[in-house]
Amino acid sequence: MMDISQSYGFSLEAKNRKLLANWLLLVAFLVFCMVVLGGVTRLTNSGLSMVEWKPVTGWLPPLSEEAWHAEFDKYKAFPEYQKINKGMSLDEFKEIFAFEYSHRVLGRLIGLAFAVPFFLFLILRKIPMNMVPRLVGLLILGGSQGVMGWVMVKSGLVDHPDVSHYRLTAHLGLAGIIFAALLWTAFELLYPKEGVKNSSALLRFAVISLALVFLQILIGGFVAGLNAGFIYNDWPTMGGGFMPDDIFHMSPLYLNFLENVATIQFTHRIGAYVVFAVIIVLFLKCRKETTDPTVRRFAHFLVASVFLQVIIGIWTLVMVVPVSLGALHQAGGMVVLGFAIATVHSLHQQRLMTK
Repeated sequence: MMDISQSYGFSLEAKNRKLLANWLLLVAFLVFCMVVLGGVTRLTNSGLSMVEWKPVTGWLPPLSEEAWHAEFDKYKAFPEYQKINKGMSLDEFKEIFAFEYSHRVLGRLIGLAFAVPFFLFLILRKIPMNMVPRLVGLLILGGSQGVMGWVMVKSGLVDHPDVSHYRLTAHLGLAGIIFAALLWTAFELLYPKEGVKNSSALLRFAVISLALVFLQILIGGFVAGLNAGFIYNDWPTMGGGFMPDDIFHMSPLYLNFLENVATIQFTHRIGAYVVFAVIIVLFLKCRKETTDPTVRRFAHFLVASVFLQVIIGIWTLVMVVPVSLGALHQAGGMVVLGFAIATVHSLHQQRLMTK
């Protein structure tokens, strides 16, 4: 049976494993905060307030009244001001600017929080060599996320002042992948121990559950990008029935699942029911088929987080998506994703260690 430190190429003491794991968990937490702040930025319609991308020099906000007026004048040249916010005061502009500015600065801080310790640990030979390619890949993904964010913003600086829901979903999905990879790597460092043998069928079912959670998050990106949560705010019915009349009014049929707000909200609702049912089954199977405390603990957290997420989702819908609940729902999605990753990893690790 091979310890994870051996599989990475040279011995990793428990203290060193914990140091690296805590670093990755901290970065994962910052990514979590970034996703939640991104949701707030979207819900407050703040995302198009900064019309330039300055990845190197964009750390500082306007520092004088003259600089604020210059920034506001740039915003006035674009359709969001001209078509939606015409007549907005400078103070009102400062309010929406603050959210987008904070979002961008947090992105830069995440980059530093990952890159600086990475190179420092590399120099001090605290990172196993076989782990380096994965961490370099994460560094590249982080940089790509910044580019993807600007590509998303640019899609809204056009005649129709709203970002592309495709690009928004890609931005959210990439954040989810980065979050998942950080957690998985941290868990490999934290849980390099032997456990009971679990069936490959249980592991496959857990992987399917994780995939469904991630898919549901992507559908949530479509809901957010098309403002689909602001229609049909009744529950458990939708438009007075199981499904609304306009669910398939677009042609060809597949276009409804990409562009029709009614279809996308309906799909998100059905997805929630499916994820809820699948996670309950996974929870029961984990209790029945393994006595490993790590697997059971994460399975308990997963089913509890899914239950709370469903409640928050319904509450958010019937309250017509207030900013606080919308952000909480987005945070809940990332929490569910995190516990799904932890459950899959615990099953994978125990099976791996007993081959």
